Amino acid sequence: MKRLPFLFFLLSLLLSACGAATPADDVTVRIAVIPVIDTLPMFVAEAEGLYTKHGVKVELIPVGSAPERDQLLQAGQADGTLNELLSVMLFNREKIQMQAVRYGHMASEGAGHFFLLASGQSGITDVEQLKGVEIGISQGTIIEYLTDRLLEAEGFSSADIKYVAVPKISDRMALLASGELKAAVMPDPLGGLAVQQGAVVLLDDSSYPLLGASVISFRKEFIEQHPQAVKAFLAAIEDAVTRINTEPGQFSALLAEKKMVPPPLLGSYNVPRFPLKGVSSEDEWNDVLAWAKSKGLLQADVSYRDSVNPSFLP
Repeated sequence: MKRLPFLFFLLSLLLSACGAATPADDVTVRIAVIPVIDTLPMFVAEAEGLYTKHGVKVELIPVGSAPERDQLLQAGQADGTLNELLSVMLFNREKIQMQAVRYGHMASEGAGHFFLLASGQSGITDVEQLKGVEIGISQGTIIEYLTDRLLEAEGFSSADIKYVAVPKISDRMALLASGELKAAVMPDPLGGLAVQQGAVVLLDDSSYPLLGASVISFRKEFIEQHPQAVKAFLAAIEDAVTRINTEPGQFSALLAEKKMVPPPLLGSYNVPRFPLKGVSSEDEWNDVLAWAKSKGLLQADVSYRDSVNPSFLP
């Protein structure tokens, strides 16, 4: 009987330890979302009640651009987002602030994620004709990285590749359509809209899907404080991806409502397949890192193991 007080003491310690982690439903996960097709699973999870199913509250915060998204994250006004490995590296250049916890989206067979296009007025019909021709891109971003790697795979040297900085996609679209830009890189589904307007597809990333892969990332502070919420969020995303891949046609109305697909494409756009659970490999990370250092975007290495965290995958 003398052991009972000690056993009660141990039990109280265990209960305290178990209560230290905040339950998933005691916090609202704030996700900054830009209007791109990559975020479709997040909206499907919301529309289909999958967050509630997995016991997590989620607020999707619409943002108009990547800089606006990053400002919210830096200010602690958003907990997670969809971005790319390069963006995670730039956040972590001085200290680890973000961790990528899952792939977001990537190209698949027959469905490119990014497209290298020639203006219909340029007379360019083959990628070889792009040597020395200015290509409209957003510099210092995943688009520049991806374009470099796609053209290198086609045998281009650095001297063959010429860029002009056109950060706004709307400007790139207009300049390509007018012929003022002979070539440009566009994401899906705007690549399809450009083709509808007369552009010619020279290359896409369907043969190299990992180059343009997006990732779901969270602030490290949020991960440490609310690990169960992150886990529940990813479980809901996994369910959403399964539903999209099984019946892609049923989400057409959602694409229109969330303005992820331009109105002229709504009747003909085919929803792509989304990747199942997984995170970027160290090889992928190191290739982006080497590229970023070669461009002067980073001066020092950024740790893969501290920046990519697979432990919350369902």
